[in-house]
Amino acid sequence: MTVTIYGAACSSTRKAKQWFSRQGIHYKERNVIKDPLTVNELQSILRMTVEGTDEIISTRSKVYKDLNLDIESLPLQELLELIQKHPRLLRSPIMVDDKRLQVGYHEDDIRQFLPRKTREYQWLQWRMDHLSLAKG
Repeated sequence: MTVTIYGAACSSTRKAKQWFSRQGIHYKERNVIKDPLTVNELQSILRMTVEGTDEIISTRSKVYKDLNLDIESLPLQELLELIQKHPRLLRSPIMVDDKRLQVGYHEDDIRQFLPRKTREYQWLQWRMDHLSLAKG
């Protein structure tokens, strides 16, 4: 499993890369400002979202405000072409593998990318640590 991190050079993307490195999880990085996503790549990411474009668009970004967008009124194809033209519209980072998607760096949520056995081991370790504290 290889994770792809799509993002701009920002602190959240740096934190995500550091987390994957610490966990020993191989990742590929793509700077979406230097190498914007294609419409097809954006569609692939959207297929994995729960909330659609709301999940991946940065409504707090300067470019979003400057463009004065009414996303709801835009046809999807136009919106995807706009994102391709203005990659700073995307939230950063967007992390994907074959089965999972996460938008933004969140320490608890990013754990979904850990292999199951690692998560189980860490859970057992946590329980053992907290059981011994309760007994002591």
